[in-house]
Amino acid sequence: MQCLTLCLVAGTAALAQEPFTVATAIRTAWRDQSGLRAGRALVEVKRDEAEGFAALKLPTLTLNAQGVRTDEPMMAFGMRLNQSRITAMDFNPASLNKPDAIMGFGGSAVVQQPLYAGGRISAAKWAGEYAAQAESASQARREQETAMAIVEAYFGAQVAEQALLWVEDTRTWILGLEAFVGARVQQGLMLESELQRLKAVHAQVDAQKAEVVRQVRSARSGLGLLTGSAPVEAPLATPLQAEGIVLDGTARTAVRADLQAAELQAKAAGQAAKAASGSLKPEVGLELGAGTLRQSWHQGGTWTWAAVGLKWKVFSGPDRAKSNAAHAQARAAEDMRTFKQQQAEHEVRVAREAVRAAEAKHAAAKEALVASEESKRLREARHREGLTPLTDVLDAEAARQGARTLLLQSLYDLRTSRAALDLATGAPIEGVTP
Repeated sequence: MQCLTLCLVAGTAALAQEPFTVATAIRTAWRDQSGLRAGRALVEVKRDEAEGFAALKLPTLTLNAQGVRTDEPMMAFGMRLNQSRITAMDFNPASLNKPDAIMGFGGSAVVQQPLYAGGRISAAKWAGEYAAQAESASQARREQETAMAIVEAYFGAQVAEQALLWVEDTRTWILGLEAFVGARVQQGLMLESELQRLKAVHAQVDAQKAEVVRQVRSARSGLGLLTGSAPVEAPLATPLQAEGIVLDGTARTAVRADLQAAELQAKAAGQAAKAASGSLKPEVGLELGAGTLRQSWHQGGTWTWAAVGLKWKVFSGPDRAKSNAAHAQARAAEDMRTFKQQQAEHEVRVAREAVRAAEAKHAAAKEALVASEESKRLREARHREGLTPLTDVLDAEAARQGARTLLLQSLYDLRTSRAALDLATGAPIEGVTP
């Protein structure tokens, strides 16, 4: 049997477009699909969060500006002191007890530098970094899953279009047979019932054609959805039947992106648990500052300070509970990593078996098609000689249609099972890499 070729059934406008390969479809989806663009935004979010965690070790600069008017005794005296204008008269009990309103403006600059935080800062930094890497790996997995969906939609469209060609072939054959039987009926060599039976089969073929046209349009619309565009109208240039592809997956050494993500998520959860435990440890910080409070631009006081402080939450129920929850989350992430590894091994085994089954199914389908075509040829020849009833010819055509359907399905299963094996092992689907 000659190699199966797929042709596009479309209008002249579609034929004028550039051929659309499965590799082009995959790369178009990676670039344009809104779902994957949203995934890239999530990666950026995690990276920005990681930068924020890494910046926790940097000093913090705080600037403060204020303008004050008050006659509150304590504040009024303090403001005069900060403005460097205290005199002996300011200690008069009458002015101390009931001062005149005083005004002032000023500001301060404070630099705070953490020196030790119980390991929270470094743990938070690594937790953010691992989380960002995990999200990036998850995005890579989402891209591969999209590529798998593209393969299914792309070759599903080709299967539907080839089925449409074969339906047209059957319809043409029915028309020819109707003309032959109609001529024989007019000659009185065949019964009118045989012509009516053919017309009924003709109507069934027309209904089948309408259904296949619907499938073609639906498949191309789905392909457009996956690629982030309108329904694809261009010719599909990658053939359904691929030659020279190695099916054995034992030599595949790629690492699945979702397993990388699970491992990184487990590391991030472990570091988050360390950061949560650090909240129960003492923290030491350095603070440097300078301030001023002025009566006017040319008159006022300034001061500076430097301090090293220690703070320790000896007991905090909420922080203890958060630490316990973070450690439980770390254990859950580690268990999930183990489960995903086991799941991946199972998926590889299943995918390899699916490829073997698809190969056997395809081989059987080719033999069945050859046999059905020969059977139809013989029965049609005998029918033209008046040696075989029409029902036998129609049965042979139905058997050929079934064999064609089986062949198409086997080719589709073979191509998609190869892609599924690539997805399971982490190899580039259809050889397409970013």
